[in-house]
Amino acid sequence: MTQLVLTPTQSPNNTAWIGIVQVIVAAICWGTLGIFSTYLNQYGFNGFQLTILRVVTAGILLLGMLPMLWPHLKKLNAKQWGELTIQSLVGVLGMSVFYFMAVVSLGAGPAVALLYTAPVFSLVFSAVLLQEHITQQAVLLALLAVIGVGLTMLGEDAKINWGVAVGLMSGVCYSLYGVLGKRAMGESHPAPLVFFTSVCLSAVALLFFPTTYHTYQHLIPLPLNAWLYVLGLSLMGTLIPFYLYMQALKKLPATRASVFTTFEPLTALLLATVLLHQSLAAVQYLGVALILIASILNSQLKQVPRANA
Repeated sequence: MTQLVLTPTQSPNNTAWIGIVQVIVAAICWGTLGIFSTYLNQYGFNGFQLTILRVVTAGILLLGMLPMLWPHLKKLNAKQWGELTIQSLVGVLGMSVFYFMAVVSLGAGPAVALLYTAPVFSLVFSAVLLQEHITQQAVLLALLAVIGVGLTMLGEDAKINWGVAVGLMSGVCYSLYGVLGKRAMGESHPAPLVFFTSVCLSAVALLFFPTTYHTYQHLIPLPLNAWLYVLGLSLMGTLIPFYLYMQALKKLPATRASVFTTFEPLTALLLATVLLHQSLAAVQYLGVALILIASILNSQLKQVPRANA
């Protein structure tokens, strides 16, 4: 669920299908985040603690990339470090906190639908921070997404509450990750460096919170299942899909790849229904469909390569 600015390399057409499979598998992996977080919530972890388990654990695993990225890290100036820190705290830490809070409050399905309102907010932030022009088509797609959000909040048990607000905030942070990443790095640094700094800077920030240590103290005596769910959050839900998506962007254009990331909310909805028995009303499924349509069409109109994580 992480946006990055990348320049895909051109590849022969016969490798495009491999890239498509990689994107689909990555999206499916991202779609499991809501399931892992729901199971961990049943062990007593709240939204902020789920963020700690995901980001800090992923940061520890990412330390293996440090020797490879060290030459690039040494070249960063103070301004770039500052911009990357803001990008990390807002786009990774902020998005994770709000998303997991929405999952706990609303369920995995509505939470991932609200996360995919990111293109709406991306329009505004791109215009303000990057001075990009907003087209009439983009405005109409944003309106379509807003209608979709409204429909997802209709249903027998749905209501406007704190969960909706934090779900929308996850979309805000999600969109800011890509915008701030483009502003900070442009296209002069490799995508692994952006991802590495995003996760690790957030992980370092979390180490200053006593809650981080209390969270792992809570985890230590728990059964093996809880540890596997944590590994799922950080490895299957973060590192593996990002790597697959990065590899896919070497084989096909990012605008085409982004279409297949819709398997993320579809996976989240399917798993929530099958494993968690969290079904939506018909009007809510219509709302999710409108959000996904707006996201797909937006990716085709806006020719700025992006990636999830």
